[in-house]
Amino acid sequence: MSGESLRVRIVVRGRVQGVGFRYATVTEARRLGLAGWARNAPDGSVEILAEGDPTAVRTLIDWCRHGPPSARVASMHHSEEPADGLLGAFGVRW
Repeated sequence: MSGESLRVRIVVRGRVQGVGFRYATVTEARRLGLAGWARNAPDGSVEILAEGDPTAVRTLIDWCRHGPPSARVASMHHSEEPADGLLGAFGVRW
């Protein structure tokens, strides 16, 4: 990645597990050219770590507010973290 990067950790709650949220996030993040991962958390939320172009990261944040059509997002929180350029291609993390 070249230039300025932004890294965010996103936690999405609601009906977000078992509805393809992680895989839809991977598709959207790859479309945006982001690095990182999405995973199901034990508490029923989906956690996402994304890094890349700040505009693309903000677009992913906005997308996470609703997710794929089968999801029902009750809440979404994100926080910035230091970007280090070490995240690999965006994928599902177990």
